[in-house]
Amino acid sequence: MKFLAAALALTLASPATALDLASMTDAERAAFRAEVRAYLLDNPEVLTEAISVLEKRQQTAEAANDLTLVATNADDIFKDANSWVGGNPDGNITIVEFTDYRCGYCRKAYDEVEELVKSDGNIRFVVKEFPILGEQSVLSSRFAIAVRQLNGDDAYKRAHDALISLRGDATPETLTRLAADLGFDAAAVMAKMDAPEVTAVIDANHGLGDRLQISGTPTFVIDQTLVRGYVPLEGMRSIVEDQRKG
Repeated sequence: MKFLAAALALTLASPATALDLASMTDAERAAFRAEVRAYLLDNPEVLTEAISVLEKRQQTAEAANDLTLVATNADDIFKDANSWVGGNPDGNITIVEFTDYRCGYCRKAYDEVEELVKSDGNIRFVVKEFPILGEQSVLSSRFAIAVRQLNGDDAYKRAHDALISLRGDATPETLTRLAADLGFDAAAVMAKMDAPEVTAVIDANHGLGDRLQISGTPTFVIDQTLVRGYVPLEGMRSIVEDQRKG
């Protein structure tokens, strides 16, 4: 192993003295590779340690990148007039959720987010319509946005709650019945769904999602933290408290 130790020492040295594998003869290169292989077989824990270090570096880099993304797009994330705002509008923490009504994990997160916002009492909660799972997702989001634009925020919340728990397919027929069941003018809602101003909300959210490098739902922005994927209730509470502490 002496050859390997010397080679590693040279590799970790300054660039001027670093090991130059290209300058080795074929025999030297083969011997070096054999030494490295033997060392790793005798000390496999080195690979685990190296992978752990690499993962930590990647996580640190990703977290730093997410902070930059949130800061750069803060106005569109937190101050978008086209997104519904619930919870405590004057709360000291804002949670923004990018959601798709046909997403199983969004449905799983729904009750827990509701409980978090209700039990905390000091959270401003923003919903971003982010349909990415096909035509039924798009129809559902168009329905919710149309309801809000026609009937306001309270009506949107009722539609949102109904859509996230909707059984069966989201089709024009089922959405027409849903609008009637919720007490809305079904014909007006269905006609509004294809309006340019409804499309503009979805396009803007998709554009924001692209800039934030969002590829799945649910995705949350909790103050300055970008949370990609479902997190159980206690995990969400922990993130909220960490953000409050700064």
